[in-house]
Amino acid sequence: MQACEVYETAIAYAVFGDAHLDLHDPWYDLRLCAVNESPGADAKGFSVRTPYGLDELVAADTVIVPSVPDAVVSHGEPLPAAFIEALREAAARGARVVSLCTGAFALAEAGLLDGRRATAHWTNTADLAKRYPKAEVDGSVLYVDEGQVLTSAGMSAGLDLCLHLVRRDLGAHVANQLARRLVVSGHRPGGQAQFVDLSVPATEDDSLGPVMDWAAHHLDQALTVDGMAQRAGMSTRTFFRRLQAATGMTPLKWLLNQRLSRAQALLETTDLPIERISEHSGLGTAANMRRHFTLHVG
Repeated sequence: MQACEVYETAIAYAVFGDAHLDLHDPWYDLRLCAVNESPGADAKGFSVRTPYGLDELVAADTVIVPSVPDAVVSHGEPLPAAFIEALREAAARGARVVSLCTGAFALAEAGLLDGRRATAHWTNTADLAKRYPKAEVDGSVLYVDEGQVLTSAGMSAGLDLCLHLVRRDLGAHVANQLARRLVVSGHRPGGQAQFVDLSVPATEDDSLGPVMDWAAHHLDQALTVDGMAQRAGMSTRTFFRRLQAATGMTPLKWLLNQRLSRAQALLETTDLPIERISEHSGLGTAANMRRHFTLHVG
């Protein structure tokens, strides 16, 4: 750890560092690592104890990079070569590698975002895409789950991704209980836009969250309620009932809201033509997108 954003570091600690053994035993074993073991690495005026070195990072099952120093993002200052090599070694041995906010720059430097979708704080995604053209940068989403490699946008999106990891590892019930403890929404799909709050209420159904995440990442496709139900392993009727109970919306209304959210984010953060935005968001033609915006957004 070099100087970093305290908020993202605190998020990871709140989720994985506190022993929530009443929710699940065993819990995670969080270890703060740095290039040079230090009793007090500086982080924006705070002292963060980092008692472990890069050997622990390489040996970890999951590596989380909370952010990188501002100089790396703003001025292209290089990250320590030993740190980048440690990320590569961890990934090569099968570790799950996660970035919060600008931590994506470290993953990209290690080559871990090559050919993968990724995101970061919306103010930094253009620089990330320009500096690392092999990464498929999407600045309109909260987080991206590419299996072994996961990236989040800034600030509260990092908490969404950490809860998503708990959901993946320990199930929806544990993740939702932890979310209540932290007084946050139980589940916001990664494909939700960074700017529009369409948060999804918590659901105890393990099979509902993943299919909602999947749909939010495939809005450009011709999604159907039957297809989503099949992916969730439910009958169409059961899926319809459970999603409506979780969101307060029918599946088609939920899909439309997700598409409008994606379109609005792309309009605000990219220079794509209207036709491309309507295609990417699954709204069809530009005329159809305008009609939906008039009816539902105003």
